[in-house]
Amino acid sequence: MLRFLPKSRCFWSLILVLSFAAFLAADEKTAKVDKIFSPWDTTASPGAALAIIKDGQIIYERGYGLAKIEDDIVMTPSKIFDIASVSKQFTAACIALLAKQGKISLDDDVRTYIPEMPRYEKPVTIKHLIYHTSGLRDYCGLLELAGFRSGLDSTTAFEALEIIYRQKRLNYLPGEEFSYTNTGYFLLGQVVERVSGKSLNEFAQEHIFKPLGMSHTIYQDDHTKIVKNRATGYSPTDAGYKIDVSNWDQTGDGNVFTSVEDLYLWDQAFYNNKLGKDLMDMLQTVGTLNSGRKLDYAFGLRISEYKGLKMVRHTGSWAGFRSVIVRFPEQKFSVICLANLSSINPSGLSMKVADIYLADVLKEPPQEETKKIEPVILSKQELEDKVGNYEEGRFHSWLSLTIKDDKLIMAGMGYPERPLVPLTKTTFQPQGRPDINFEFLAEVKGRPRQAVLNDLGEEEIYNLTKAAPLVPLTPEKLKEYSGDYTSDELLGATYRLIIENGSLVIEFRSIPKKALQAMAPEKFTDGSHSLEFVRGKGKRITGFKLSIDGAADIGFARK
Repeated sequence: MLRFLPKSRCFWSLILVLSFAAFLAADEKTAKVDKIFSPWDTTASPGAALAIIKDGQIIYERGYGLAKIEDDIVMTPSKIFDIASVSKQFTAACIALLAKQGKISLDDDVRTYIPEMPRYEKPVTIKHLIYHTSGLRDYCGLLELAGFRSGLDSTTAFEALEIIYRQKRLNYLPGEEFSYTNTGYFLLGQVVERVSGKSLNEFAQEHIFKPLGMSHTIYQDDHTKIVKNRATGYSPTDAGYKIDVSNWDQTGDGNVFTSVEDLYLWDQAFYNNKLGKDLMDMLQTVGTLNSGRKLDYAFGLRISEYKGLKMVRHTGSWAGFRSVIVRFPEQKFSVICLANLSSINPSGLSMKVADIYLADVLKEPPQEETKKIEPVILSKQELEDKVGNYEEGRFHSWLSLTIKDDKLIMAGMGYPERPLVPLTKTTFQPQGRPDINFEFLAEVKGRPRQAVLNDLGEEEIYNLTKAAPLVPLTPEKLKEYSGDYTSDELLGATYRLIIENGSLVIEFRSIPKKALQAMAPEKFTDGSHSLEFVRGKGKRITGFKLSIDGAADIGFARK
């Protein structure tokens, strides 16, 4: 047997060489990952916890920055975060379990379980809540409009339900459109509690968290409760950072507290089927609009593609916390990133991590799609024809087009001011934003000009209508809009409109003072809040309709 010894040594030497090469390759990848997170790899900043998963194992996990600045507590993968809207998939799983148990039907009217809900023109079903197609106004925005501040005031399920019950109309008929709203998932949590007779946390602990061994995961329904190993949320300021946490106690749409290590156990449930294959398949079933158009939204999950690969993910954003779970199921690869600083973008960072580990299977767009597009030259008249204020059709936000240095300039709707580069006579692209397309539709005689803004990055399409020309407002005319206005839909909140430094301003506890700019006859905006005044007999102003993102046309009456 001794004659085989040299061969055995060669064999084991080869194994050692290959193992060492694999180690070096892995080490090179983790070094690239650390470089991506290097801006927060410091003891002077909040940061993030990261877990990278391949073939059922965490192949790399790290903490970057500090979990608590004031106590110099470093970040680790075991730290507990508020994962915001990443919570929605757990609420959806609870609803799916009840449906599989035969205790509810996804086609049931939500009033079957919450009869206090208003009776609208068409029923809002459980399925509408799951897929964000209910048309219900976003309760988080409503509570803030009613005077509750997310970082300073405490709200409970009672206040949330009360304000939802007060809403007299929907943003659109159920099933007609998709618009992301926290109201649907908060109500789904309420359905779980009313049907099961348990709190959402108790139900999830029994059916999801404990079976999967997620021993550090809870629905936090009491902001005064002590949570061990918890990271604090922060937001940047001119002087450094400030604590940014929420005292709101609603669950369903958010408020799951967990770690990247516990979320790894949840991620693996989509492969090991510890909760049942039928359940996990159900969670990845996308919705359909009344028109038959399929959505990319499933049960608290978005199903899409990234560079040719199927991708399942969801993001979260609340107070100073940001979160994402992104899964590439066919590659059995996932990235989980939880951040405790509002200026961090875990989703973008996670895609950079995926680019490193999946480089050999990712497919880049065809060359003809990435070649530089040469802009066309438009005449001064062709540019001036497009200038004006454009109103978004659903939530009445505003986009302004002006001319500066012979270029069409876009500003508003949360977008910073940017030149629009003409690709054709009617299609444009904001400079430096190839993920956004702006198209002017063919003009129809007797109708205002129409345009469409397609934000591919945010997966949003905005239909815009050019407003009628604005007549300059005299001080006397502006004063006509001032006064006190109240809204029953906002729990009786009273807004005072005053004239300050020559501008109309909203005076209310939860709204920062900011000049309202006239955009069209009877229509104003401060960039976040849009007002359309209503006149009655004798053309006297009797009230206004207030709109924000997620809630349109909330009624106010003049006192």
